[in-house]
Amino acid sequence: MTIIITSTTKVVDLNGIPARIWEGKTLSGVPVHAFISRIGCPKDADQREFQQELDECKAPSREIELYPARMII
Repeated sequence: MTIIITSTTKVVDLNGIPARIWEGKTLSGVPVHAFISRIGCPKDADQREFQQELDECKAPSREIELYPARMII
């Protein structure tokens, strides 16, 4: 499966670990939400560019903003 995701400003707690919610779609168009607590890139990659892109976040959609806490494991 391939997904394309975009970082949002929404951060939730997953068992004591903060995770940012990312929104996106599969290549076939199925909407997805990803809860990402850690992300990195290879040491030989441009770390400054990676950090700059990582800092770019969009406001979460209404669906994410209202995500029920009971749905988060």
